[in-house]
Amino acid sequence: MEEILKIVDSMDPEQALSELSRVLKMLFSALGEEARSEFLWNLMGESGEDKVSSLVHL
Repeated sequence: MEEILKIVDSMDPEQALSELSRVLKMLFSALGEEARSEFLWNLMGESGEDKVSSLVHL
């Protein structure tokens, strides 16, 4: 993890996002739907259960 952070830190932010998106495309193709969904919830800083429970109040 530290190596990845060092590499990304040494890059221009736009270049880092471009490279990370290439890597994520490769990883996402190897993951199942549940793992992809969990990753996206973690990225947004919310758990899936919190989102679902908040929809109940609608």
